[in-house]
Amino acid sequence: MSMSRTSRTKERLVVIGGDAAGMSAASQARRLKGPAELEIVAFERGHFTSYSACGIPYWVGGDVAERDQLIARTPEEHRARGIGLRIRTEVTEIDAEGARVRSRDLASGAESWTSYDKLVIATGARPVRPELPGVDAPGVHGVQTLDDGQALLDTLAATRGRRAVVVGAGYIGVEMAEALINRGYEVTVVNRSKEPMATLDPDMGRLVHKAMEGLGITMVNDAEVTGLPTGDDGRVRAVATEDAEYPADVVVLGIGVRPETTLAQAAGLPLGEHHGLLTDLAMRVRGHENIWAGGDCVEVLDLVSGSERHIPLGTHANKHGQVIGANVGGGYATFPGVVGTAVSKVCDLEIARTGLREKDARRAGLQFEAVTVESTSRAGYYPGADPMTVKMLAERRTGRLLGVQIVGGEGAGKRVDIAAVALTAGMTVEQMTALDLGYAPPFSPVWDPILVAARKAVAAVRANGV
Repeated sequence: MSMSRTSRTKERLVVIGGDAAGMSAASQARRLKGPAELEIVAFERGHFTSYSACGIPYWVGGDVAERDQLIARTPEEHRARGIGLRIRTEVTEIDAEGARVRSRDLASGAESWTSYDKLVIATGARPVRPELPGVDAPGVHGVQTLDDGQALLDTLAATRGRRAVVVGAGYIGVEMAEALINRGYEVTVVNRSKEPMATLDPDMGRLVHKAMEGLGITMVNDAEVTGLPTGDDGRVRAVATEDAEYPADVVVLGIGVRPETTLAQAAGLPLGEHHGLLTDLAMRVRGHENIWAGGDCVEVLDLVSGSERHIPLGTHANKHGQVIGANVGGGYATFPGVVGTAVSKVCDLEIARTGLREKDARRAGLQFEAVTVESTSRAGYYPGADPMTVKMLAERRTGRLLGVQIVGGEGAGKRVDIAAVALTAGMTVEQMTALDLGYAPPFSPVWDPILVAARKAVAAVRANGV
């Protein structure tokens, strides 16, 4: 039995989860308070800490040569900085009333209670595994942690067949499809939506569809998976839909992730519509003075729509951790919210979005104008100018920018940051047309594609009575 709260002379911070949010919080708290003032105990059920889950598809695909390149800080480095990190130890219960957590050593099976004065929940997200026949068969993989990535690579190394099926065509599904193509597999993507990348509007997703087919990926859209048939050896052998069966030697689930809030729910902590933990601006769990939460297990405020969303990204997780660590360590910080910015790529095609899609705007009750422009990444006469499509949404009466989607060649993706700043600042599309953006022929046309889209959006808004 661990030491009780009443018999200790210094505060104890307990952290559940050893990746971005959890270890950023622990590290920031340690910078503010030394070991004499604050004891930090962190639990991680996997083998690794502080790693880039976003880099896993590039490791699987061979762009990143070694797993350890994705690790920012090892358990030994955390311990050297005064953080009591327990690897391969899973927290199985949170007793919020008693201010303690129960943990189990995954090697020995031994269980114990650890009391806390302050608790950080950073349990991340888990891949969606639909309740389908065969979904737990050997050869079926989710990809969320480094352990998951290693397990997939082990399967690829041991599998003689070269047929892979990816279920789902979101960020992970698209990136894993390309990774498997790079590994020499015949890849089929089975997607329930009309087009890949449901984070885009379908007309923009169609551009991604074409690029994937250009890589040699077989796209099966508008298809619902009904099961994963297995062979006599028990391994997965295919992915079945209502209309067809697609042979598979390996299956990757890229359906998305859900907040890992099983512990929080059992402890009676508040969850939102997307089953993520609800926090205040300081990342403190609502209604609980000494419990904080951050990373992929929480819901965040969408600054454009005003609603709570679940957006699992490492950028947010690290910011959450910094905010939590500052507050736990006696300082003050807040996390105001997000605008929903994300980038990805398929081969040389860059994909970016921020703000609201058309269906998001409709769900929020907003009336809007949507415009699309075709441009290039550089001056048209400059070598290497790649085509680029920009879609922009603006509120009908006010002209307020609501969202931007960009699909194009080199230089397309990071242009979305211009729109992300404009959204955060609450700018109108008319104000955007006056932005003093950098120009030279190697970098953009005289009118940057973002500004061309803003001008077209202004015209659309004006035509509808503003």
